[in-house]
Amino acid sequence: MQKVTLVIMAAGIGSRFGEGIKQLTSVGPSGEIIVDYSIHDAIEAGFNKIIFVIRKDIHKTFEEIIGHRISKKCQVEYAFQELEDLPRGFSVPSDRIKPWGTGQAVLACKDLIHEPFAVINADDYYGKEAFVRVHDFLVEHANDKFHYCMPGFILKNTLSEQGGVSRGICQVDKNGNLTEIIETHNIVKKDKDIAVSEDDGHEISMKALSSMNMWGVTPDYLGILEKGFTKFLKNIPDGDIKAEYLLPVIMGELIAKKKATISVLKTHDKWFGITYAADKEKVISEFAKLVKKGVYETPLNA
Repeated sequence: MQKVTLVIMAAGIGSRFGEGIKQLTSVGPSGEIIVDYSIHDAIEAGFNKIIFVIRKDIHKTFEEIIGHRISKKCQVEYAFQELEDLPRGFSVPSDRIKPWGTGQAVLACKDLIHEPFAVINADDYYGKEAFVRVHDFLVEHANDKFHYCMPGFILKNTLSEQGGVSRGICQVDKNGNLTEIIETHNIVKKDKDIAVSEDDGHEISMKALSSMNMWGVTPDYLGILEKGFTKFLKNIPDGDIKAEYLLPVIMGELIAKKKATISVLKTHDKWFGITYAADKEKVISEFAKLVKKGVYETPLNA
């Protein structure tokens, strides 16, 4: 059986969420957290190894709330994203607080991965279809270097009723491959067919595909990340203590330089997640609807 790993990024401080660890916030009818549903869907799709990228200070709490349960279902590993984990010759600025972004988070797994893998955020719900499509792609292309994938979420399925959102709008060629990710901010619904960026009035089709930071890659990607991280650190302007090494930017550079092919896999599921504390009630409501429709049982891990 082909080993396929799911990397779950859960090291974010979550400063906008307020008190508590947002990745461990209960949202399901029986106390489930968002990542419970992602892992359930991933295992159902065929993923058979989970790597949690976390901070060392939440390791014990994370194991108690979810890690021990998941280890009964599949192989579980932990990687630690630390501010001080830098290549030789680099040091942390004295006033920097947060780690170095999602690229560094995945790079923390480099000694644990030797197989195709997907990457997700712990505090986002992606739906069942995305996991199936990414898993099947990775099995089919397990030996294809520099050929990656991402689920393309239909924009209307990612918008918020609470206000404007930022999305990476995908430009795709005739073969379904990504040609560009256009970071677009403050997007709101205009009518049933059109959304608009309130920043500049730019209109976007509600059918446009957007990236929600879920990626499917092969192990060679780790080498790309490692080389790129050193280059990123060398080019940080003096005094910039917030620069981040981000997966969408890295992917954008790869396709711009024609160093990789990224297949966009259209998915119809509704995305939702927790960024602000006010998002919690909406997410609770969405999971209640999914349980009522029979998409999930409750308790999920009974």
